[in-house]
Amino acid sequence: MTPTSVPILIAGATASGKSALALRLAALTDGCVINADAIQVYDCWSVLSARPDASETAQAPHHLYGHMGKYDTYSTGHWLREVATCLQTTQDAKQRPIIIGGTGLYFAALTQGLAEIPPTPDSIRAEGNRRRIAQGKNGFIDDLAREDPETLAKIDVNNPARLQRAWEVLRATGTGLSRWQANTPPPLVDPAQAVRLHLNADRDWLAERIERRFDLMMDQGAMEEVIAYSADGWDPNLPSAQAIGAKELLQTHQGTLDLDKAITLAKDQTRQFAKRQRTWFRKRMRDWTVIDPEQMPSDQQLHKIASTFS
Repeated sequence: MTPTSVPILIAGATASGKSALALRLAALTDGCVINADAIQVYDCWSVLSARPDASETAQAPHHLYGHMGKYDTYSTGHWLREVATCLQTTQDAKQRPIIIGGTGLYFAALTQGLAEIPPTPDSIRAEGNRRRIAQGKNGFIDDLAREDPETLAKIDVNNPARLQRAWEVLRATGTGLSRWQANTPPPLVDPAQAVRLHLNADRDWLAERIERRFDLMMDQGAMEEVIAYSADGWDPNLPSAQAIGAKELLQTHQGTLDLDKAITLAKDQTRQFAKRQRTWFRKRMRDWTVIDPEQMPSDQQLHKIASTFS
């Protein structure tokens, strides 16, 4: 494996400094940045998703940012197929791929493989959405407990989206999600042949960053972005509608929620999201190289880390 073909993976919670680290590594390794964040793929969220701005994208090539529309569905499998194309492109251009994000499932699929499950028909997806609205997570839990307890035992029962996904797979294919996952093909990236970095931020340090960043988002036009997004309607079931803070700012725009309260709620939700990310990464990335974002390595140290396989 040549130095330029060894991927650098950067995982970490929101606001932990991943983008800045990626740009430093891109400058040191002639690299390009590949997105691994499920919200930053949508073209409607530039500010609210903290997507790299023009000054950042001018410093290095960026891929898989803002290329999906509001109404587009985007799965882990979709992302993985696009990353495969990106990796071939970077290899042809002799650029170092730097894959960066906070969506843990993307990194799991990238380094562990992803089951090739057939697409869910729209009719079953719509039925799942109706069931989630009407019954919440309990309807899915009851059905899975009766029909697919093997899968239910392996997923987070407090995550309605994961429960709905398991329910939809069972309805669409007649086979439980865990059975599909048992037949997973080899991973796109061998974790033993990648530089894997985990930005593990202190909780209080990260909380302060989240506070400042959301205030900056408001200054940069987050409210205007939400108004533009909702101009043709608001569907809370759309994947793109899951941007943290969007629902609260929309309520402010509609006159049903005070702005200060909306900002407080958005910051609280961001901190809770970051907590879930930190827990996920600590449990599943124990063999990744941990970097403290409060004490970032020097360029010399980063070059040494990036050159592990060269």
